[in-house]
Amino acid sequence: MKEKLYIIKIGGALIDDEELLVQFLEQFSEIQEKKILVHGGGKLATTLADKLGIEQKMINGRRITDKETLDIVTMVYAGGINKNIVEKLQQKKCNAIGFSGADGNLIKAKKREHPEIDFGFVGDITKKSVNRKLVSKLMKLNLVPVFSAITHDRKGNLFNTNADTIASVMAQALSEKYEVELLYCFDKEGVLEDVNNPESVIKSVNEEEFEALKEEGKLHKGILPKLENALGAIKNNVDKVFLIKETELKNHIENHHAGTEICL
Repeated sequence: MKEKLYIIKIGGALIDDEELLVQFLEQFSEIQEKKILVHGGGKLATTLADKLGIEQKMINGRRITDKETLDIVTMVYAGGINKNIVEKLQQKKCNAIGFSGADGNLIKAKKREHPEIDFGFVGDITKKSVNRKLVSKLMKLNLVPVFSAITHDRKGNLFNTNADTIASVMAQALSEKYEVELLYCFDKEGVLEDVNNPESVIKSVNEEEFEALKEEGKLHKGILPKLENALGAIKNNVDKVFLIKETELKNHIENHHAGTEICL
């Protein structure tokens, strides 16, 4: 029987709220099973870029990562945010250890290729990108890996990589060895029928239903990459995938009542 593993992804809204982050990490630290935390960035990278006079370019909601921007996101994501989370988990007696994808060659990426747009230092990954043997060894030592959204290509380049994708491919890579439950934690109660009504949670979504919701324009742009990566995970043998509200982590772990389950 496979050992249970939770892979949990958190985003910028939670990271930017210090009080909420502390409450979340308290709940995360109480999970008894093996666990991995994946985090994105917050507003800090954009704020710092503004202070330094470095223009941030976006195309269709995606950040163009030039060399100056890469330096900032590496400093903020793999540095400040990652170590802040690790320190707070250590305070909760959770033996966390923070990583970028370059550390231990844990996540190897390829530069994003696009026929019309040069995204700069943006890396794309698949489940083969993950050094699953080393990740497993870390967890056998009772360490809790905390991954930032920075990867590398083993040719001297770091890349900014979507944290939702990192969580999905990490779950896919480790599903052969563990019973993986992937949780996307964000500031909504789950996938909502009406984005303005927190009571309108859709309890489960499959690919066909996702396409229908997208076609009807019921999905705000922030949830699209989460759902796309969640579907990618469930189609690649990850046992369970949920989108839940950040404050509902403990309730979900204990009761499995919270949020939206992603199904085949």
